[in-house]
Amino acid sequence: MGILYGMVARGNVVLAEFTATQTNANAIARQVLEKLPRGTDDSNLSYSHDRYIFHVKRTDGITVLCMADDSSGRRIPFAFLEDIHQRFVRTYCRAIQSAAAYAMNDEFSRVLSQQMDHYSNDLDADRLNRLKGEMSQVRSVMIDNIDKVLERGDRLALLVDKTTNLQGNTLRFKRQARRYKNYVWWGNCKLTVALLFVLMILIYIVLAFICHGPLLPSCFK
Repeated sequence: MGILYGMVARGNVVLAEFTATQTNANAIARQVLEKLPRGTDDSNLSYSHDRYIFHVKRTDGITVLCMADDSSGRRIPFAFLEDIHQRFVRTYCRAIQSAAAYAMNDEFSRVLSQQMDHYSNDLDADRLNRLKGEMSQVRSVMIDNIDKVLERGDRLALLVDKTTNLQGNTLRFKRQARRYKNYVWWGNCKLTVALLFVLMILIYIVLAFICHGPLLPSCFK
């Protein structure tokens, strides 16, 4: 049997509805509207009545409701509600906020009828919803993979920065090592010259002692 009744409302004001069966669905739907929690929070709810289920989707202050038999499950009715909400908002936009009761009924009841028949009898409607779900999962996986790639990119950038810093530190170390090497070399040169000078003085003192005088007189006779 599928979806048997559909309605669009703003708060408790019914803007459009359509029923495909001779039941008191519209009266029960109004009771469901009155039972909905106060406020404008978005919500998806389901209420059972005999062998029928009333599914409700409230988004941005607009309530879309449908009645379906319990064999329809939840996926198809809520896909129908999402479709109706998008079509209704796209068609009437700002006029929704100030529209009187049943202001859109003449035109939009036909849309409700067509989409109720589509989601109740067209097997592709359920396949399409499954495909949308699979696409949503694929998109989530792609987003997760992109996040991981970006995270790896951040890590790679951090590694490049560390490598650059390491290269800079290496160059500074080489320059400091070269300066220290030059400093040690000059120190060794100065020490060598000083030692040679001291050695020459010692040799001179020894020669002066042996040659009996600073002018080495006995060594040059």
